[in-house]
Amino acid sequence: MSAGVKLSTVCASTLYPEKCEQSLKPVVNDTSNPEDVLRAALNVALDEVAAAFERSAHIGKDAKDNLTRNAMDVCKKLLDDATEDLRDMARLKPVEVLGHNSTELSSNALAIITRLGELLPEQDKKTNATTAAGHGRRLLSRTLVGINEVASEAKGQLEAVKKAMFSGGEPDLAHRVLTTDLVGTFDEIADGRSGLKSSDLPEWMPASQRRLLQMSGLQKPNAVVAQDGSGNFKTITEAINAVPKSYDGRYAIYVKAGTYKEYVTVPKNMANVFMYGDGPTRTVVTGDKSNTGGFATIATRTFSAEGNGFICKSMGFVNTAGPEGHQAVAMHVQGDMSVFFNCRFEGYQDTLYVHANRQFFRNCEVLGTVDFIFGNSAALLQNCLLTVRKPGESQSNMVTAQGRTDPNMPTGIVLQSCRIVPEQELFPVRLQIASYLGRPWKEYARTVVMESTIGDLIKPEGWAEWMGDIGLKTLYYAEYANTGPGAGTSKRVNWPGYRGIIGQAEATQFTAGVFIDAMTWLKATGTPNVMGFTK
Repeated sequence: MSAGVKLSTVCASTLYPEKCEQSLKPVVNDTSNPEDVLRAALNVALDEVAAAFERSAHIGKDAKDNLTRNAMDVCKKLLDDATEDLRDMARLKPVEVLGHNSTELSSNALAIITRLGELLPEQDKKTNATTAAGHGRRLLSRTLVGINEVASEAKGQLEAVKKAMFSGGEPDLAHRVLTTDLVGTFDEIADGRSGLKSSDLPEWMPASQRRLLQMSGLQKPNAVVAQDGSGNFKTITEAINAVPKSYDGRYAIYVKAGTYKEYVTVPKNMANVFMYGDGPTRTVVTGDKSNTGGFATIATRTFSAEGNGFICKSMGFVNTAGPEGHQAVAMHVQGDMSVFFNCRFEGYQDTLYVHANRQFFRNCEVLGTVDFIFGNSAALLQNCLLTVRKPGESQSNMVTAQGRTDPNMPTGIVLQSCRIVPEQELFPVRLQIASYLGRPWKEYARTVVMESTIGDLIKPEGWAEWMGDIGLKTLYYAEYANTGPGAGTSKRVNWPGYRGIIGQAEATQFTAGVFIDAMTWLKATGTPNVMGFTK
């Protein structure tokens, strides 16, 4: 590790270098230890978020309509989450890791940068959520300007600090890739349930993958949810509320077959919950909240996974609002190191909200129309089925809408070894209704489609604009080793930010072992995965 890092060098990596130096100069100097700079950046960001929280406390108190009150409640919760994340990061203690005489801060640099990345998209959601709030929206937007800049600075600083800490060479994850599935088991494997039956598995999955699912054991549950009273609880929410505040290990909740009409949240302070069902079409959680119904986008979610280390297996999540509901989220994921295996997410617009942190989806199905995989996490969907549905009148289909607002964010949506196909109702008119791989929700949107099969429903241009030329110069869209009638790139968009077909070296950055740092945590979840390329 180097002896120090110049403040000017660190701030040069940010979008707001002058504000960066101004905020950090009182607490560090040009030769400060990189970790001192890192801690200072975290503390500055914490102070800014806390100040914004205080300034915005009064906004919306006198609002008369439900949408405004709901939007303000969402905003304040997200500010509170951001504050807690920063406090958690500031408490990290020194340890020996990755073969470097370093600290937990430096070893978890990627995780820290990713977690800080949620501050900016949350601000976007806060201001988007307050469309109906009038004066409240303007007040709130002003209070968020400082956080926007500081969060951006912090991520740029972290990138520079990370380089300084690993000046002797970063761990070579790019070449530690595996080309076969890793079949693991969860802690305290089944002396209860032994696995899934063939009837529980999706028909679209290859026979080898179906066998793999049957081989994977399930942890004996700490709690059982059953609507018929044969378990400990009749609702999922009751089971979550009963999870001990302090529990050593992974807490398992088995949800028996049934349709659970409830809105479920695994809260931020509840880590390492493992929830599993009897199959993605047999154990189903369903709701119908929508933007048309008066809810901010994030508040429409049927299920929300906010706690770190959440693992879910063999369950389905549905928002039944339909195309007329517009934004209507089935699943919202915010917790770091979240994993979904053999799950199904069904909706229309905004089905799967990959909000923040690192997420891995394997052997899942996502159904939707407009922006149906969206957000600003580091999300990797591997071996998943992406089913495009028939949209509402005058609508086009967008598989993704990524929301990166800063080039320093290590976030993005990666579709690896997936299949993009039309549902049965769309099939006859799939060539008349425009469908695209994605559009840039924010200026630095980053989406990569690799080793996937793309159906003929995807238009030759491949990608669509969001609004005029917003993001077209600064986005990062790329494709690698795709097949199928929609995979041809000769007629793709010619935007400055579109990378086209990238080479293997560049594509390696978006494999699980590198993009979501999966070598350090994914295997321990017992989820089948491929760390490198699948072909």
